[in-house]
Amino acid sequence: MIQVKINKLPKSEIEIEGELPAETVEAYFPKALAAIGANIEMDGFRKGKVPENILLAKIGEMGVLEEVAEMALGENYPKILEENKIDAIGRPEIAITKLARNNPLGFKIKTAVLPEMTLPDYKNIAKEVVVESTAARADITVTDEEIENTIIDIRKSRAPKIKMAESAEIAKEGEDAPAKGGDADTAAPEQSTDADVAATEGTKKALAEASLPEWNDEFVRSLGPFADIADFTTKLKENLKLEKENQAKEKMRITIIEKIIDATKADLPEILIESEIEKIIYRMESDITAMGLKMEDYLNHLKKTKEDLRKDFRKDAEKKAMLSLVLHKISQEEKLEADQELVAKEVAHILEHYKDADPERARMHAENVLTNERVFQFLEGQS
Repeated sequence: MIQVKINKLPKSEIEIEGELPAETVEAYFPKALAAIGANIEMDGFRKGKVPENILLAKIGEMGVLEEVAEMALGENYPKILEENKIDAIGRPEIAITKLARNNPLGFKIKTAVLPEMTLPDYKNIAKEVVVESTAARADITVTDEEIENTIIDIRKSRAPKIKMAESAEIAKEGEDAPAKGGDADTAAPEQSTDADVAATEGTKKALAEASLPEWNDEFVRSLGPFADIADFTTKLKENLKLEKENQAKEKMRITIIEKIIDATKADLPEILIESEIEKIIYRMESDITAMGLKMEDYLNHLKKTKEDLRKDFRKDAEKKAMLSLVLHKISQEEKLEADQELVAKEVAHILEHYKDADPERARMHAENVLTNERVFQFLEGQS
């Protein structure tokens, strides 16, 4: 058992202070060196085949020890929580207090724990929302106009771009043409009537539809395994209805959890709020970078600083933090756990698509997502 001292902090946070034994830490040194060496390239050696003594001379002992500390604490942190019966939530803040070869690894870990919470009668709240939503979902229908608009959208997506451009230009020329009996410079302006506007819009629509692929059985079969127009229309109607039902189900879930959150009393740990703010800003930066922009330029355009963003996002972060607390608490109360077979499949999927992902973090993410799904399924079953 790892000896630690646990200090209680305000707002449901704790600090775990302790040391990992020297022999435990030393066992990670060759693993850390190998992990670093796998990505090192040096003249005269193949990638990942640099001898350890040369690799160590290039990187330096402290560089390896930092990797050792990350590995050792990453694997032993869950054990520390389990041995001390700490119900930690959120991502911990880890500080290394002592790091040297053949010595104990000193650390301080600040983390949030599940605060005292007073949940409302979540089963009854869920039941009321489910009953109301079920009645509304029974009336879900798909209109002929919705089907027609979807078909036009599909035809537009398959229309040659040049034809669409030509139709737009012809429609524009029709709008800009001079009045009958004059030229562009001398014709007197005429007042447009509702009939004129309708005629113009009708012309635009006719021109646009004329440039679309012909709507026939051959075109429908090119879209997938459809026998003819009738078969396609039937399946399209089914899919549109299913989409509406899924949207209604998602709306129901949101309503249930928002009502439960509004009636829950809890002292939110600051570290959890800060963690959610960091996630929001990280996703925002990723989206901006993906558009080929720089975060600094974006902030300058908004005339804001990152600190301004943190203040702007705080309410959303508090809501997300409370959501995670409520779902976690209900899963504990109802003893709901993720199916480990599904967890394993999800982890394998994550690691297949994200080669650099940490397996332990992938597992924690999968367990969290699948446990939350079980909570929602439980709440939906309260009808």
